Amino acid sequence: MITRSNLAEQLREYQIRSKHDWASLSFLSSTSNIPSSRLDIAIFVIWELVILAFLVFSAVSLYFRHMKLAFILVSVTLLLLLCMKVTKQVRLARKKKRRMLLPLSM
Repeated sequence: MITRSNLAEQLREYQIRSKHDWASLSFLSSTSNIPSSRLDIAIFVIWELVILAFLVFSAVSLYFRHMKLAFILVSVTLLLLLCMKVTKQVRLARKKKRRMLLPLSM
C-alpha cells in the first residue's frame, strides 16, 4: 500500500542518491554552483584550461609587443568566460526545473 510516508521516504532516498558533492577543481568559476556530474566538471576544467592558455598566450604576445594579437586573445578569453557562465546558468536552470517536477511525477 502506498502511503504518504512511503512516498516521502522514497523521495528522500532519491534525493540522497542523486546528490553528488564533487570537489570542484575549478578556480575561475564560482564555487556556489558546483556542477553535479563528473562530465560537467571535466567540461568546465577543460574550458578553464583553454582560458588559461589564452591568457598565457596574450601575455607572451604582449611581451613580444604584438598589441593587436594580445587584444584579440584577451577578447576571446572574455568571450569564453561569458559563454562558460551562461552555459552553467542554463544547466542549473534545467536541473532546477527537473527537481521541481519530480514530486508531481511521483
